[in-house]
Amino acid sequence: SKKYTEDDVVFKDDFNGKKLDRTKWNVETHEPGWVNNELQKYVDSEKNIYVKDGNLVIQALKDKNGNYTSGRVNTQNKVDYKYGRFEARLKMPKGQGFLPAFWMMPTNESLYGQWPKCGEIDIAEVLGNDTKTAYSTLHFGEPHKELQDKITLDKGDFYSQYHTYTCEWEPGKISFYVDGVFVHEENNWYSKKDGFDELTYPAPFDQPFYVILNLAVGGNWPGNPDKTTTFDEKARMVVNYVKIYHKGDETYKEADENVQRPAQEEGKYKEADSTGNYVTNGDFSDST
Repeated sequence: SKKYTEDDVVFKDDFNGKKLDRTKWNVETHEPGWVNNELQKYVDSEKNIYVKDGNLVIQALKDKNGNYTSGRVNTQNKVDYKYGRFEARLKMPKGQGFLPAFWMMPTNESLYGQWPKCGEIDIAEVLGNDTKTAYSTLHFGEPHKELQDKITLDKGDFYSQYHTYTCEWEPGKISFYVDGVFVHEENNWYSKKDGFDELTYPAPFDQPFYVILNLAVGGNWPGNPDKTTTFDEKARMVVNYVKIYHKGDETYKEADENVQRPAQEEGKYKEADSTGNYVTNGDFSDST
């Protein structure tokens, strides 16, 4: 959209250096099975996370014992914004069992309670066995609900070409785009803690979030790798850039957050179940 110009860019990483800039990015480490029955161990290794030819590469690997490693990076407590435009240009991996993601979580997950109460913004996820379709999703609520839509390409795919994935987030409205093409806009969410009243809208999407890039292997949604899955250049998420646009604090005064939640449309929410698209997260606050 025309809302933002290059003058509004407050963060940009073109990955033109020799290695990942640790002043901008944290590398997360987690054991296999940490969430969603995923198989990979997230490691801090230049075999799995490296910068080359102006790109960040997140590479999934399988060793001779059948163990999987992969990479997960985030900007928590380094690059955190409330509202703005969040964008990445990247190529997704291809193969049964891969689930790459460009997404966001709140900096202070405990503000409104642990996931999913805290909210989650998934800007782009592509299943490795279907690289023509990209999903974007909001997660929130107690019980857990999601608002999701997808875009399916007529020609080409998300693996062999770069595509640009964008989220525009303002008080009470979150919109998703792929290559500048509008995919969906959401404005009707809620959250609450057990035994408490519903949080004041637009919570939980009224607090600073940070960016995450990761490549999961296996798990509830994509299923596990099979004999067709190769751990070569197909098992890579290649990130050309990440950019954040923001109008500055004066754009979003408290008054702007005095937005009304629309009347709930029956059946609008998707009940998230254990086989669907969601990351059942532990506590993120100690994940760096």
